[in-house]
Amino acid sequence: MNKTTSPNVRLGMVVLGIAALSGAALPALAQQEKGDWLVRARALHLDSANKDSTGLGLTVNNKTFLEVDITRFLSPNLAVELVLALPQKHTLKSNGSEIGSLKHLPPTLSLQYHATGLGGFRPYVGAGLNYTRFMDVEFVPALAALNPSIKKNSYGLSFQVGADVLLGGGWVLNVDVKKVQIATEVTAGGSKLGKFKVDPVLFSVGAGMRF
Repeated sequence: MNKTTSPNVRLGMVVLGIAALSGAALPALAQQEKGDWLVRARALHLDSANKDSTGLGLTVNNKTFLEVDITRFLSPNLAVELVLALPQKHTLKSNGSEIGSLKHLPPTLSLQYHATGLGGFRPYVGAGLNYTRFMDVEFVPALAALNPSIKKNSYGLSFQVGADVLLGGGWVLNVDVKKVQIATEVTAGGSKLGKFKVDPVLFSVGAGMRF
């Protein structure tokens, strides 16, 4: 692999490679799934788009953290997934200089279609709604006179593609990629400066139990 390839691109290629190789290697594990509930724990990497219309060059840092998701199967093919995580702290920068920090809490609810008939490989696609709550927003003292602030609530669409690999006994290996719309309005001195879009791509890998 080219050494100039970004870490996030390499991570995405690894995630998709695990899904493809696992699906090819484990067709013999196809079995009747147990129960309608699936609970997973995953390591998630957030890669922010950092789209800023304020002219301030705003960015937040990328980070990796743990999340838990709960899936309820409505039929063999249709399911609803809720993704939960603890509030995550990010450094806020303007043109590369740190100007503050914030936390965000981003639960996401999705309706999914799961393909069947592929042995132990269970790919799926999904779409849903993300709600993000920004909290503990702090700015450096030098900006106090400008009275900066951001809108605390964000609603946006989410889209995903992923796969479960059956390991037997109800256990599954999972890989997942999501694109989520997260944005906030930025104001200073009571005047709107523009919109800052985080709009991250979320790469995750983990394991779960169906029961």
